Amino acid sequence: MKNKVEDLRNHLFATLEGLLDRDEPLDIERAKAVAQVGSVIIESAKVEVKAMELLNADRSKFLQIGEEPK
Repeated sequence: MKNKVEDLRNHLFATLEGLLDRDEPLDIERAKAVAQVGSVIIESAKVEVKAMELLNADRSKFLQIGEEPK
């Protein structure tokens, strides 16, 4: 899997930094869109955790739980 939860965090923090940039602030509508997509991804991660609990799974590619070290 290409994207991980760490990538989401990085994008959300970059959005925050963009909003705080006094010289070239990020467009508010664009920041709202990033936040909304981030929320959807977080909600899907919650579903994944619940599924892991129900299935007694010990691995998650998205959440990087139980992965082998690279």
